[in-house]
Amino acid sequence: MARPCGAALQRHAAVAVLRTAAAAGDLSKGKALHARLITAAHFDVVLHNNLISFYAKCGRVGLARKVFDAMPFRNAVSGNLLMSAYASLGRHKDSLALLRVVDFDLNEYVLSAAVSATANVRSYDMGRQCHGYAVKAGLAEQRYVFNAVLYMYCQCAHMEDAAKVFENVSGFDAFAFNSMINGFLDRGLLDGSFGIVRKMTEEVEKWDYVSYVAVLGHCASMKDFVLGIQVHAQALKKRLELNVYVGSALVDMYGKCDHAHEANHAFEVLPEKNVVSWTAVMTAYNQNELYEDALQLFLDMEMEGVQPNEFTYAVVLNSCAGLAALRTGNTLGACTMKSGHWDHLLVSNGLLNMYSKSGSIEDAHRVFISMPFRDVVSWNLIITGYAHHGLAKEAMEAFHSMLSAAVVPSYVTFVGVLSACAQLGLVDEAFYYLNTMMKEVGITPGKEHYTCMVGLLCRVGRLDEAERFIVNNCIGTDVVAWRSLLSSCQVYKNYGLGHRVAEQILQLEPNDIGTYVLLSNMYAKANRWDGVVKVRKHMRERGVRKAPGVSWIHLGSDVHVFTSEEKVHPQMDQITEKLEELIDQIKTIGYIPNFAVVLHDIEDEQKEEHLMYHSEKLALAFGLIHTPKGATIHIMKNLRICDDCHVAIKLISVVTGRKIVVRDAVRFHCIEGGVCSCNDYW
Repeated sequence: MARPCGAALQRHAAVAVLRTAAAAGDLSKGKALHARLITAAHFDVVLHNNLISFYAKCGRVGLARKVFDAMPFRNAVSGNLLMSAYASLGRHKDSLALLRVVDFDLNEYVLSAAVSATANVRSYDMGRQCHGYAVKAGLAEQRYVFNAVLYMYCQCAHMEDAAKVFENVSGFDAFAFNSMINGFLDRGLLDGSFGIVRKMTEEVEKWDYVSYVAVLGHCASMKDFVLGIQVHAQALKKRLELNVYVGSALVDMYGKCDHAHEANHAFEVLPEKNVVSWTAVMTAYNQNELYEDALQLFLDMEMEGVQPNEFTYAVVLNSCAGLAALRTGNTLGACTMKSGHWDHLLVSNGLLNMYSKSGSIEDAHRVFISMPFRDVVSWNLIITGYAHHGLAKEAMEAFHSMLSAAVVPSYVTFVGVLSACAQLGLVDEAFYYLNTMMKEVGITPGKEHYTCMVGLLCRVGRLDEAERFIVNNCIGTDVVAWRSLLSSCQVYKNYGLGHRVAEQILQLEPNDIGTYVLLSNMYAKANRWDGVVKVRKHMRERGVRKAPGVSWIHLGSDVHVFTSEEKVHPQMDQITEKLEELIDQIKTIGYIPNFAVVLHDIEDEQKEEHLMYHSEKLALAFGLIHTPKGATIHIMKNLRICDDCHVAIKLISVVTGRKIVVRDAVRFHCIEGGVCSCNDYW
């Protein structure tokens, strides 16, 4: 057998040295060899390619490019090495720029690298050109190429093109299915992802961890709990539930399928927990309204030394919003400032939501105007925040500013706008937004919009028209709309229509406690105690019980809870003394107890005592005792604030000089100087 020549031996030795130096990251040794090779007689394309590889692995892609540019002759390997180096550094535009200087035929590896680069920069036109080249060159069905082409079309949001490629090529692997599923999910095309998932379960035996993440993402979006637990079972067989990405996807799936405890179990078994998995389980609790548990997990995460990211802060701020935990939200806001996460859009929106739902609309406004960038969610939050606080004019001004900023309104935007129109009594404007503007921006009105319109018609006293609107717009099964009409029947003392509406609601939901209460209120206000007795009899027969009024107030890190007519608080003597003092004070400026809201046929003296121990009055007295003079008092209540408490709290705001914010089951009541933001309608 012939002996290899000396040049071949030298080249073999040089390649070995370069590979060893690259593995060790020894830049000086590689550069020294490069200097010697320049003077060598046989400095061929193989050595050049190994030098490109060496510099790329040492992170010196600039030197790798100099080697590439100096090559007298290049091949596909040269281009692939340099493109891969650029891709590893995220320099996808530089990778694509190489296509302009290539002087060699593109093979499947170079072409797949080029298509992947177009996907990463979302360059649909260039990606399509690369796809066309692959078809002409007969490379379109090479696995690396068609996977890259699918990924490109999915990343560029051209799912129709992706579907055509997917349908016309056979033998796809898990990567292709993963791309298709994620592409459909990212665009909210759940029907498309459903078909791909079904095909994948039938045709692909070997799933990688990305496949499990993709399919679990589909289950989460579809709330398909049954398929989700089947996928979980398969992951258990392969021990992939211990993979942090699969584990986080399981947590997300269980959370969105309303199984928070299963989400926590999937989280607990992870041997290594990162910020993604911690955030996923907090999100699961938050989505299931377990806000206190989500905040406790945040503390546990910090104790474990895991640093929160912008997604984590957004979740816990939204948990604070759910609890109206203003003090905790303020602390988290300070943390985001200190950690540099405050200017992330998700965090700013979280702060905006927290302040808005915690009764501090002034702070919400401050956050909004200081945001460097606002998206449609930001505008929606400030518009709905103003509307819920009774600041309808400000809500409409924000909406017009949104339009001036060329931000396209969304479904949620018009819920806030129509709610503001209802407060202002803008009937014609509201119908314009509903029937014209929403169509112009491609939004189909939903039951939330129709319910706002019912509220508007009720508010201006057009109750019969509101009833026809409910029937004509096919929302006759929407209990919320009927209940809005029923409430207005009580406001306008239209008890005949009220009885008919109540019967309609009870046909839809025979155990709807709110309807029984409103019906009792109407009978009581008309001094029809026989009617009250009849309603209570029906409630007993059906086993329906009125939930007691519960109010709570945050004081420091503690939450103090008060239940109507319960006198179990440790400071009850002080609270009673304070209440008696307040009642005496407000009687001097016109307070008369409203016995009509007491649904018991008892003596007036007993009714007055019953009214004094309503939960919101107990919480307010406690707050006045324990907060400094001039401080705003924030109270939460599980039900609507009653007429008597509403009047009493307005007068208490006068005699104490305090601003009092009550968040009940429907809205915020921002009360100051005897005036409420609801304009006394509610």
